[in-house]
Amino acid sequence: MNRRTFLSAGAIPLVPVVSGPVPIETRVAIANVCAWPKLQRLQDGTLLAFIFNQPCHGRWEGDLDCWESRDDGRKWRFRSRVAPHEPTTNRMNCAVGPARNGDLMVICGGWSNKRPAGEVSPGPSRTLRPWVCRSSDQGRTWKINRDFPDPPSTPTGKDNQYYPFGAIETAADGSLCVAVYVARGSDREAYLLRSRDDGATWNDRVPLNVPGGNETWILHLGEGQWLAAGRELNPKQPGHYLVLLSSGDDGRTWHRKMPLTLPTQINGNLVKLRDGRILLTYGNRNWGNFGVDARLSEDRGETWSPPFRIASCPFQDCGYPSGVELPDGSMVTAHYTAVSEDFHYEMRVARWNPRNFTRAGVPVSAGR
Repeated sequence: MNRRTFLSAGAIPLVPVVSGPVPIETRVAIANVCAWPKLQRLQDGTLLAFIFNQPCHGRWEGDLDCWESRDDGRKWRFRSRVAPHEPTTNRMNCAVGPARNGDLMVICGGWSNKRPAGEVSPGPSRTLRPWVCRSSDQGRTWKINRDFPDPPSTPTGKDNQYYPFGAIETAADGSLCVAVYVARGSDREAYLLRSRDDGATWNDRVPLNVPGGNETWILHLGEGQWLAAGRELNPKQPGHYLVLLSSGDDGRTWHRKMPLTLPTQINGNLVKLRDGRILLTYGNRNWGNFGVDARLSEDRGETWSPPFRIASCPFQDCGYPSGVELPDGSMVTAHYTAVSEDFHYEMRVARWNPRNFTRAGVPVSAGR
């Protein structure tokens, strides 16, 4: 996707990321983990982060863990092991959200042919069938259901397994929804799976972004209106980027609206803020400009502000943000980053307030 293609899609033109006198507090939250965090906020205010617990891109055995923060993201400690890996495997790709009965749900995928921690596995791996992990005590203990549907028998999906990603959302009809995708070589297909029995089975499937769809974050705006920020791979164009998808029939059919980012700006997180705006955050892997950027929409995704920076990172290997809004309107946004050229990663947290940014994406203090 070149710049001309991006601008022709109806989005507000991108401009250089804003820097200014807006307070954004960034700190290391969890060291020595690649993380790819997914955040949840409990009713008592506790923040939970669901993370891959090894400092590598799934290259050896590892688990999906849950960490907690009781002070709005300043300090973190281990809470539970959500998906303990089986020997010679890992558990890492996940989607997270609440069930209708109040349980926490995590759908977690993984990989085969892995060696113990610190030993990089030679040879190919295959994707594992996702597990549905469920907690009725706010993430302290978990029950695992290993029954999950197969992908469709397309050339990409046949004899393959899903990668779950992003949020588990509740539809207007009361069903639970999750985004998944399948990959084979450079081919990708993204689907929406629906559960009508509060997460026990997931056999209702519709295309979300086929072909080309990859990791996709879904957001129910209410009354059956949905948005999704999907990582897209088009073999005819260089680099992955984000596209905006929408549904007006409670997630039954999806339509491609516009590109959201330029190439190598990927893996989006969508949050509906209390003031009605939609917040998009994503990783920026453009050379010399590594970090996490954000855009805001005041019209339910029809137009978007230029991007602004909420966190900078030392290496291109970074991003996968996930955020939660606090009662005062401020945000806690977690992301991961490499901190050296070998196996050193960490989860970082940015604490900031979207109210400090105008429709144009510039700091309020700079626009006065």
